[in-house]
Formats: sequence, C-alpha cells, structure tokens
Amino acid sequence: MNQGAVIVATLQAVADRHGDPTQAIYAELFGRHPDLAGLFWLDRDGGVRAAMAQQALECVLDHAGDRLTARQIIAAARQHHDGYGVPAERFDDFFTAMRDAFRRILAVDWTAEMDAAWDTLLGDFRAMR
Repeated sequence: MNQGAVIVATLQAVADRHGDPTQAIYAELFGRHPDLAGLFWLDRDGGVRAAMAQQALECVLDHAGDRLTARQIIAAARQHHDGYGVPAERFDDFFTAMRDAFRRILAVDWTAEMDAAWDTLLGDFRAMR
C-alpha cells in the first residue's frame, strides 16, 4: 500500500473505532505542552479547536491524495500562528499529537507501515514554509 493509502486507512480506522478524534488530539497536545491550552481561553465551546482539527485533517487528506492545497494552508497557518506567539516547533507538534493520538486509539492495530507513513508526512509538513 502506498503512503497516501496508509494515511487514509489510518484515518478510517480511527473514525471507525473512535469517531471524532478532536478531544484525543488536544489531550495529547496539552499533555505534552500544557502552556498551549492557555491560548484557547476564549474557546469555551471547543469550536476553535474543532475547526483547527478539521482543517488539519483536511490537509492530511489532501497531502495523502492530490496535494492541491495542504502546502499553502500549512504555510499560511504557520505564519498566522506565529502572530499568536506559537513558535514553529509548537505548530508542528499539533500534527505529531495527531499521529500519537491515532496511535493510542488504534493501540495494537497500529502498524509499522502506519508509523513510516506518518513519519514521512510529519517530515513533509515540517518542511512546509
């Protein structure tokens, strides 16, 4: 299976097993970087977090497929988040938290093939400026 197909299969498996992964992603992120939770003090209903997770998932799907928009969206979001005081490495940590949340959700069903595909995707995303 090619890298894109592995990424899509991962997302499908997470959706089938867990449903919406937004809370799991943010639990992973805030567990590692509790200081980032303070940036969401106005997000009382979780709408901002949900929108960010949705856009990130759309970028993952785009990158796994036709690669039409992910590069531009990630580069623009990186600059936008810099304005909030989010350093580049913390921006990238969101996608790492996503991967790690998915790994935790899938547990024993997480494969070496998934690990390799996500490592490549994370490296590609880190390079997008």
